[in-house]
Amino acid sequence: MPLPAGRLLSTDAELRAALAGIRTIAVLGMKGPDRGGPAWTVPRYLHQQGFRVIPVGPACSEAFGIAGKPDLDALGEPVDLLNVFRRSDALMGHLPEILRLRPRLVWLQLGIRSENFASALAEAGIDLVEDRCLFVEHARLF
Repeated sequence: MPLPAGRLLSTDAELRAALAGIRTIAVLGMKGPDRGGPAWTVPRYLHQQGFRVIPVGPACSEAFGIAGKPDLDALGEPVDLLNVFRRSDALMGHLPEILRLRPRLVWLQLGIRSENFASALAEAGIDLVEDRCLFVEHARLF
């Protein structure tokens, strides 16, 4: 049986519905508090809102009592949402790991988008949000 097509979510109703059941968020490209910026402040906000936040990548070895993972394959557990802080031109390099992980939703932060990446996720049945700040949208919708 073929997978259902993933959707590119954009309306408030779609975003609210997609975020309503989220509990565990992996953050690809998360930075530590010493590096600051959105790749720290967005995950910190999410943690403060009660989400379980798992750092992924070499720039954050631990956050909020959870050990960081070097890459997505090292997660070893399912996640509801993958929040991405990587340049658009790096997305396709992460695609095999993302397809193995199969999060319900992939969220690309402000300025991050890729037509090829979006098409691949849609074909795999994974919903996507592009070019939006998860902090801003969550705070606005909830």
